[in-house]
Amino acid sequence: MPDSIRTPRRSLTVIALAAALLAGCTPGSDGGRDDRSEGGAPGASAGRAASPLENPDGVKPGLAPVTEDADRATARKLVEELSTKGRGPRTGYDRDEFGYAWMDTADGVPLARNGCDTRNDLLKLHGRQVQFRSGSDCVVVAMDLYDPYTGKDIAWKKAKATEVQIDHVVPLSYSWQMGAARWPESKRKQLANDVLNLLPVEGRANSAKRDSGPASWLPPNKEIRCAYAVRFAQVALKYDLPVTDADKRTMLKQCGGRG
Repeated sequence: MPDSIRTPRRSLTVIALAAALLAGCTPGSDGGRDDRSEGGAPGASAGRAASPLENPDGVKPGLAPVTEDADRATARKLVEELSTKGRGPRTGYDRDEFGYAWMDTADGVPLARNGCDTRNDLLKLHGRQVQFRSGSDCVVVAMDLYDPYTGKDIAWKKAKATEVQIDHVVPLSYSWQMGAARWPESKRKQLANDVLNLLPVEGRANSAKRDSGPASWLPPNKEIRCAYAVRFAQVALKYDLPVTDADKRTMLKQCGGRG
């Protein structure tokens, strides 16, 4: 092509940028896409789903899959640190032994004593497009939630509150049987309200889990199972809780170990 009619590269760049602006996007933006992961799951990008390996305190939203070989090796090393013992009796267990539900006064855990109860703290932390009750900056009445357990995006409203439930990753009854029965009440209150041990998830998935350990129940979403094992291990290690041998072997398998 003759130089007299060749369009300079700089001009082409300017034209492309102008077209992008007219289309409502700029280089580096999401180009109008919704908040989705590479696998198509909502809520897993833009910082809305943190890997548990990068979120040891549980203060970041979501639960992202652990997929890289190096990360899965790190996950296995973490699980290997867990001690094991048999599951004891449920005798004497009561939810009130861990304080009343969603108290804001469990000292020693993130978000305590901030004027908002634990449940609403969790909804605010993990939800998108959060709406509050009129006159409140605490009580959540609507939001969008990506549930890592099922891989579903849930448009939640308080009118149907049970569609989203707060899961104790290490169930309170499980912890009771593994040693929490002998803890001081203050430590049990911490476990029950620690954001590291809490995830808002689909209500039916939480109900199906009940007080199961990983050997008896794993999230239906297989992509998240290693991350779930990591979070379970993080909680158990923080609170010096053993797990059953079967649970430990199952957790290792989720992250590529032999178990």
